[in-house]
Amino acid sequence: MRHTIAVLFGGCSSEYGVSLQSAYSVCKAISTEKYERVLVGITKEGDWYVYEGSLENILEDTWQEEGPLFPAQISLSRKDHGLFVRRDGQVKTVYLDGVLPILHGKNGEDGTVQGVCDLAGIPVIGCGVLASALCMDKHRAHLLAKEAGIPVPKGYCFRAGASMEEIREKADALGYPLFIKPLRAGSSFGITRVSSGECLEAAVKEAFSYDETLVIEELIEGFEVGCAVIGGKKLIAGRADEIELSDGFFDFHEKYTLQTSQIHMPARVSTETEKAIQDTARRIYRALDCKGFARVDLFLQPDGKLVFNEVNTIPGFTSHSRFPNMMKGAGYSFEELIGLLLEEGL
Repeated sequence: MRHTIAVLFGGCSSEYGVSLQSAYSVCKAISTEKYERVLVGITKEGDWYVYEGSLENILEDTWQEEGPLFPAQISLSRKDHGLFVRRDGQVKTVYLDGVLPILHGKNGEDGTVQGVCDLAGIPVIGCGVLASALCMDKHRAHLLAKEAGIPVPKGYCFRAGASMEEIREKADALGYPLFIKPLRAGSSFGITRVSSGECLEAAVKEAFSYDETLVIEELIEGFEVGCAVIGGKKLIAGRADEIELSDGFFDFHEKYTLQTSQIHMPARVSTETEKAIQDTARRIYRALDCKGFARVDLFLQPDGKLVFNEVNTIPGFTSHSRFPNMMKGAGYSFEELIGLLLEEGL
């Protein structure tokens, strides 16, 4: 028997477009011999639909216009173990063996969808409620990583309504340049590299436009490295990669165009350093209660010290994204990777 998997894409998030690209690649890679796909599109307004059209329409963001679409929602009754789908004036139940959220950012990667699936008793393929919420919260993720003995950047949290005088005081204490970040946002949305106090107020306003809480964080010298981690009881680490920047930081534009930056996979580091990156990634993965899969991002300082940056619990899943390329370096094709994640999740 084939397992029935709901793949969630889109989402009420600033990263809606990124999700469409990832979901297109994932859906193409899922073995239709082993799995029956149920494509569930979520609009920017938060409406859920079972979508039964072409995958290309997802990639081109025409899936809502082209259809066919059927309104859907997860049944919270564990007896149903699936979706309510409305067709031709009737509501039918579609049993699900699992849910694979390919949703980036808020309302998908932050534990909200994972919580709904938990209530319904449907397995989530990937991180659960706690890990998803923690990893989206940059401040609390750093606190737990620090407790696990992992160095983290110095930083301060401020909620909306905090005075600029107080924010400026902490920024001056950290020193410039520094980063202003929304507490809960992905794909570098709302992040500003602040080179002087003159730019501080605009950066604060930008961060608060994405979240009610922001983080002021010191600049870490060195460059960013990352490592894919898969598993639950037993962990598999991918090869480490390295981000080479010509200027600035790895913002949303650079992540998806690479106009002035390069990603080196494997990272241009020694065997010993790569092993240290992989070991540190596993420790952080455990400390934040991750399971299924995640990408751990770190800074490698000139003296070889590793500093924690963040964990992406639903990293990009296009064929050229960092996570699948790390696993490709470890010997897994894209199709094998997706198969492994589904098997692990079920």
